[in-house]
Amino acid sequence: MRTFLFLLLPFFAVLPAGAQQKTAKSNTANTPLVIAGTRSETYRKVDNTELKVWIFDSARKADKPLPAIVFFFGGGWTGGTPTQFEPQSRHLASRGMIAIVADYRVKTRHDAKPADCVSDAKACVRWVRANAARLGIDPTRIAVGGGSAGGHLASSVAVLPGLDTAADDKSVSCLPDALVLFNPATVLAPFPGLNLGGFGANLNKERLGCEPVEISPIHHVKTGAPPTIIFHGRADTTVPYATVEKFAEVMQAAGNRCELVGYEGQPHGFFNKSKMAETLGATDAFLVSLGYLPAAH
Repeated sequence: MRTFLFLLLPFFAVLPAGAQQKTAKSNTANTPLVIAGTRSETYRKVDNTELKVWIFDSARKADKPLPAIVFFFGGGWTGGTPTQFEPQSRHLASRGMIAIVADYRVKTRHDAKPADCVSDAKACVRWVRANAARLGIDPTRIAVGGGSAGGHLASSVAVLPGLDTAADDKSVSCLPDALVLFNPATVLAPFPGLNLGGFGANLNKERLGCEPVEISPIHHVKTGAPPTIIFHGRADTTVPYATVEKFAEVMQAAGNRCELVGYEGQPHGFFNKSKMAETLGATDAFLVSLGYLPAAH
């Protein structure tokens, strides 16, 4: 099966600014990010850096804890902003979930490596579950989503062992109960059945912060992984479609639910542009199938 993973070598490009919303201010080191209609909390402190989440409360009143979804933005582990998933979060909150967008350390702002990003993502999901009662969240129905590098983080939280810190409370599970992935990076090391070509020359331990296999989700799939849906453009030249085909195949072979929805002619980052409504509708239907949302009328 032919792929062009060598295109990953400079890391993934930051997704278009059009995915960001006018209701938010940029999250630079000196300008706190503000997202209208949300409240922010700190889920982790690393040295002088406070890593935050922004919470979109459900528009529906509930007499019991609600399902939640946590989104991680894309940007090649180098940049990006939590506002990328603001539209999806507002929709899902309007439908009855608690939606959360999270910040994490990246190269440009914190000189972070992808292993640091995974560590932050795991800490974030643990924080959400540990604070579920206070936040009105059902700790057994926490979905995690993301796009590109954020999709890598979401899938990593679900399947990767390790990359925690000594300070993490491992008695609280970081494992999500469902995954919603948009053009995710799921293969970061050679894998049987994939012709990686020149892939790997720049994805090494120094660049990633750990051995490539340690941070490659496909290498750690096992039975019991959460139900997953993946949206991916068949014309994606940044994260080739063949990689998610193989990931879905491995997930299904392990007995896991994994739906791959391919979009003809669509490039990387398409989900926040031409196919926003379509992918959001399919996300909604997937969450309805899990009982996280009521059937749409």
